Amino acid sequence: MTDKERFLQNLRSLADAVVAMFGRNCEACVHDLTSLRSSLVYIQGDVTHRRPGAPATDLLVKMINSTGETGDVHSYRTTSSEGRSLKSTTTLIRDGDGRAVAAFCINFDTTEFYNVGQALLPFIGTPEIGAPPSPETFAHSAGETVDALFHNAVLEIGKHQTTMNVDERKRLIAALDADGLFQFKGAVEQVAKMMGITRFTVYNYLKKARSTDTTQQKEEHQ
Repeated sequence: MTDKERFLQNLRSLADAVVAMFGRNCEACVHDLTSLRSSLVYIQGDVTHRRPGAPATDLLVKMINSTGETGDVHSYRTTSSEGRSLKSTTTLIRDGDGRAVAAFCINFDTTEFYNVGQALLPFIGTPEIGAPPSPETFAHSAGETVDALFHNAVLEIGKHQTTMNVDERKRLIAALDADGLFQFKGAVEQVAKMMGITRFTVYNYLKKARSTDTTQQKEEHQ
C-alpha cells in the first residue's frame, strides 16, 4: 500500500466512525482532490445519494482555487437536491507544501429536527412585545433576500418544506407571493430547489394562488 492509499484509508476509517456515532441522518465523504472530475472516493451514509466517482462540489473547487490558504468551513447550511435542509462541514487536507490533496466532508440532515423544533416552539418561545415576527436580514445579494423571505414563510407554516402536503405547499407559495418574493429574478428556480420540486410546479402553485386572490378581491367588491 502506498502512502497515498494508506492516507485515504485512514480518512475512510474516520468517515465510518463519524457516521457510526451520529447515525442515519449523517453522511461522511472522502475526496481525492488530485482528480476533481471523480474526486469522491468514499462515502459512508446516504444523505445526498451520491456514489464514489462523483465530481468535486462547487464549494470544494472554489476553496482549492482561492488565493492563499482558505480556512475550513464548518456547520454551514445547505440544501439537498430534494430540498432537505443539511448542516455541513468541509475540511481540506494539505500536504507538506500546503497543497490541498484531499477533503473530508460531513453532511447532516436536519429536516426532522426542524419539525420537532417547530412543535416545541410554542412551549419555549417567548417573543418580545413589539418585536418583528422574524429578524431582519441585511442581505448582500438578492439570493440572500429570497432565502430569508422563504425561511420566514416556512416558519409561519411551522413545517419543513419537504414534509409539507400539497395544500401547505400552496399556502407557502401564496405567502411568498404576498411578501413580494417573486419580484426577484431567479426566485422561482431558487424556491423550487429549496422545496425539492420543479419550477413548473412552483409556477402552477403561483398561478392558482393569484387566481384565488383575484377571485377573493372581486367578491369583496361586490
